Amino acid sequence: MELLKKKILENGKALNSEVLLVDSFLNHQVDVELMNEIGKEFARLFKDAGITKVVTIESSGIAPATMTALHMGVPMVILKKSKSAILSEDVIQTEVFSFTKRTSYQLTLKGKFIEKGDKVLLIDDFLAQGEAAFGGANIIKRAGGEVAGIGAVISKNFQPGMKRLRDAGYRVESLAPVSHMDENVIEFEDDDE
Repeated sequence: MELLKKKILENGKALNSEVLLVDSFLNHQVDVELMNEIGKEFARLFKDAGITKVVTIESSGIAPATMTALHMGVPMVILKKSKSAILSEDVIQTEVFSFTKRTSYQLTLKGKFIEKGDKVLLIDDFLAQGEAAFGGANIIKRAGGEVAGIGAVISKNFQPGMKRLRDAGYRVESLAPVSHMDENVIEFEDDDE
């Protein structure tokens, strides 16, 4: 998605080979017009997948997932990173390790929001190691849903997540596949690869 790549190059910053700072438009301040275009693109990419729900993990995936759900005309469900005191019944959890925060957390879903037979599109802001996506897919399947696709706003394809997910049989689409990063260097995979 050229609009997103341009925004990353103009407003993002590679701090090193691991960290891409996009807080001015994706995960601190949100460019809602860009999120709308991201939602349209995910809706286009997955239009024939029979999606009945869009799911994301709080909090940075909420904006692109909301716009995707809006353009697909389906509900959006948020997987929580910790169990709430008011979520006491029908709770499904799995542990996920965050390489960014270097800690584990409990990913939580109130089971009634994913029903048997739901075809789910999982939207994530970043795909790197794939831990969050595998955790989300685990919960979706345990709730009775089918992971019909995974959409990453940005993927670091030089890290193993994309390959691991595809090797596991998931359809994964990235709007901005990064092939290489270093301090102040961001390179994208060619669109025809």
